[in-house]
Amino acid sequence: MIPSHWYNIVPDLPAPPPPPLHPATREPVGPDDLAPLFPMELIGQEVSGERFVPIPQEVLDVYRLWRPTPLIRARRLEKALGTPARIYYKYEGVSPAGSHKANTAVPQAYYNAREGVRLLTTETGAGQWGSALAFACSQFDLECQVWMVRASYDQKPYRRSLMQVYGAVVHASPSPVTGSGSKVLADDPDSPGSLGIAISEAVEVAAATPDARYALGSVLNHVLLHQTVIGEEALEQLPEMPDLVIGCTGGGSNFAGLTFPFLREKLAGRIETVFRAVEPAACPSFTRGVYAYDFGDTAGLTPLLKMHTLGHAFVPDPIHAGGLRYHGMSPLLSHMYELGLFEAVTRAQSECFEAGVRFARTEGIVPAPEPTHALAETIAEALRCKESGEEKVILTALCGHGHFDLGAYDRYLAGHLEDYTLPQDRIEQALTELPG
Repeated sequence: MIPSHWYNIVPDLPAPPPPPLHPATREPVGPDDLAPLFPMELIGQEVSGERFVPIPQEVLDVYRLWRPTPLIRARRLEKALGTPARIYYKYEGVSPAGSHKANTAVPQAYYNAREGVRLLTTETGAGQWGSALAFACSQFDLECQVWMVRASYDQKPYRRSLMQVYGAVVHASPSPVTGSGSKVLADDPDSPGSLGIAISEAVEVAAATPDARYALGSVLNHVLLHQTVIGEEALEQLPEMPDLVIGCTGGGSNFAGLTFPFLREKLAGRIETVFRAVEPAACPSFTRGVYAYDFGDTAGLTPLLKMHTLGHAFVPDPIHAGGLRYHGMSPLLSHMYELGLFEAVTRAQSECFEAGVRFARTEGIVPAPEPTHALAETIAEALRCKESGEEKVILTALCGHGHFDLGAYDRYLAGHLEDYTLPQDRIEQALTELPG
């Protein structure tokens, strides 16, 4: 059954997260500061102190196209691994756009349409968020413009095609149509782009267009809030409580969506589950970044967010998990990581694709590159259980399918996939540009 409410974890935390700051005054931003970018309903959800937020009927009507999503026990994978662990996965690839991103795209489009917005602008890495927002805009008669990170724009042409089928206009980022994109191209005409650059471009256009607003696919509180339908459903569907919950992290929405309802149960003393975030070794904001106030975008157009960051000037290597190529991490998740509420580890690109192929050949679903990070860690944990004899219950998030990512699988199968070793001096250089 589809949940009737989204869950807001903030009131249940032992300490509140630090607020976003206005970069000029260093004072907490208010609703008026955010109004040029977001509708008031979403601004209210961003700072809400309510534990549960009702899901509008119009949003539920669209959710019913794919929700509730299946929770599946990976019996064939368990057998192939020879593990006593019991592995479950929550599969979000059944949404029209093919990933969990539609869970927040639909309410964001709904609230904007209700406020009279004509155009939504956004960025996208791998294209899953852009596809989801294009779909959602088509449901509520909104125009949509998407700045797609150049590396993914070239690697995933059919993601671009899907957005265009839904009616979106798609720009390769950095693009010459914005001031921030033009500046990057002037400095580096061959820039692979980054989510930070694409955010700058989308924000620039939204802020300059009176009947336009900006939509973000991860990072912010209201986005994580909408994704909690995943964990709320999983709580009802699971026949046994997990010992370990594993999810990939780029901006944090998929991990938060699965884990927050379970964390609520742990904070209340009802379960003892361990939570583990998995990020790419090429973009390790939790494990090698710093916890500091930084811009959410490259050009410095956003408020300052207290988060784990590699520096807003950091441009990650062009790994195929484009949705995880973000210099920062959700401020809420960063705060919770500082509180010790979950663990974080990294995985290299090749071992993730190895896990993706193994999963496809046993469970039959080709995963997107992003959740292969969680699958690689899930398989490693299951093999540790094989050695120890532990019968752990593991839950993971399969947040999207990889049907538009077969070019990346081609490269892996041909032995052409590279693992990027991130030198520490690149991080240190980017961190020198943190706002003082």
